[in-house]
Amino acid sequence: MMTANLVLIVGGCGALYFGAEWLVRGAARIAASLGVSPLVVGLTLVSLGTSAPELVVGAFAALKGETGLLFGNVMGSNLANIGLILGTVAVIRPLAVADRMVTRDVPIMILISLGTFPLLMDRRVDRTEGVILLALLVVYVAFTFYRADDDENLPDAAGPVAADPENDAARVRALMANLGWVALGALGLGLGGKAIVEGASYLASALGVSAEVIGLTVLAVGTSLPELVTSVVAAARQQADIAVGNIVGSNVFNLTAVLGVATLVREFPVDPIVLSLQLPAVLAISFLLWPIAWSRRRVSRAEGVLLLVVYCSCIAWIALVG
Repeated sequence: MMTANLVLIVGGCGALYFGAEWLVRGAARIAASLGVSPLVVGLTLVSLGTSAPELVVGAFAALKGETGLLFGNVMGSNLANIGLILGTVAVIRPLAVADRMVTRDVPIMILISLGTFPLLMDRRVDRTEGVILLALLVVYVAFTFYRADDDENLPDAAGPVAADPENDAARVRALMANLGWVALGALGLGLGGKAIVEGASYLASALGVSAEVIGLTVLAVGTSLPELVTSVVAAARQQADIAVGNIVGSNVFNLTAVLGVATLVREFPVDPIVLSLQLPAVLAISFLLWPIAWSRRRVSRAEGVLLLVVYCSCIAWIALVG
């Protein structure tokens, strides 16, 4: 039974990975054809696509009443995005950071992280608070697109649309193909999310490990695979705006969309460990990213190593103290 559930988790991670990859591929191509800047694509569409695994897992966890998995996954993913993923990518290739990322987007991510504290202080998240989180997401996305004109280096539109914009048939075929990738991605995410929650729930009870720890480690790393692959590929292609924007945007989506949608499924209590350990750890690593990005507008290899060390320390601290 243990082996079967491990296979379920691994298979679910695989389905999440391919589902997110297909969804991101379709969404990014549609966005590129509209002439949206790489940074805006990274902060919104790509971030939404790579955060879809957390969204699906969170919805299934809420449906099953597994709030430990829900919060562990959200907080663990945000820790992994900055510490594990951004740290790993910076070690592979130092990343340039756009000015607006330092002056607007990272501070917004920190403010939203801080803003979740008062919503969780009563140790319960209800649907009203979920709607507030979703409203914050709408404001964030609208603001990002509103200020899109400030960004430079618009991506080149790809495929038939760029080659022959007057060809309506080619444009429709390209749109349908990309919508098909989005649909396939959504299907993979749904199946993968259900498989992971089922397997992780059994694994936690079988090993006598808390759901929070499983969510913080196994689920968080598994559902963060799309962010890892997307950021590594973007960095390798010298598209640092997408790599860094993907991380910052994903953290915003995790706190607003994942928790917000989960409350629409079911209202749930908040474990004290979320307020005492998990959220403070997320805030600590978020505040650390700000001066790192501010200095010389880049994340160096040494700073990448620092982020990895801080991430491992946070996980060990939460696992031992919690």
